[in-house]
Parts: sequence; C-alpha cells; structure tokens
Amino acid sequence: MTDEQEPDYRFTLANERTYLAYLRTSLACYAGGLSAVQFLDLGPARWPARIIGVVLVTAGIVTTAGAFRRWQLNLTAMRTGASLPVTRLPLMLGATIATVGLIALLLSLWR
Repeated sequence: MTDEQEPDYRFTLANERTYLAYLRTSLACYAGGLSAVQFLDLGPARWPARIIGVVLVTAGIVTTAGAFRRWQLNLTAMRTGASLPVTRLPLMLGATIATVGLIALLLSLWR
C-alpha cells in the first residue's frame, strides 16, 4: 500500500506549465548559443563567440535536465504531501545569462 494521493489537477497542471517554461528557456539558450557562434562578429578571433555559444548551450542542457528533475520532485512532493523542494535553477539561469550579457557588452565595447 502506498501513501501517495492524487493532487488537485490544478497543481499538477501548474507544475507542467513551469516545466514547459523551463524547456522554452532552454530552447532560447540553445538558439542564442548557436546564433552567437554563427553570427557574432568580434573580429578575426572567433574564440569569444565560441565561448559565449558553449556557455549558453551548456546552460540550455543543464536547464533541460534540471527542469525535468524539478518536475519529478515537485510531483512526488505533491503526491506524498511533503514540502516542495528548493531549487537553484532560476539562480543559475539568471547568473549565467547576466554574465554572458555582460561579457558580450564588454567585448562589443572593447572592439
């Protein structure tokens, strides 16, 4: 016998919407990273664009994996009546995107 119970469907759907929002964010990171590598013109040296691209695509991969894990943990917590787990995913995303933006700004001014 299990002590899991079906949560209110509104909470389940809200959890899914949050998961999908993280997936959209990861897709934006993938697109931004690939665009940086393809289109960012920072002179003859291509390494800054490649670094920005790798960081953004890596952030997308981490976001995709973290979003799925967060969705699972939230669903389990709702079914068992436990507290929702704490996540650092928004902090990681915000810090990464802010850092990449600052680097891109500095590189464009430095050029």
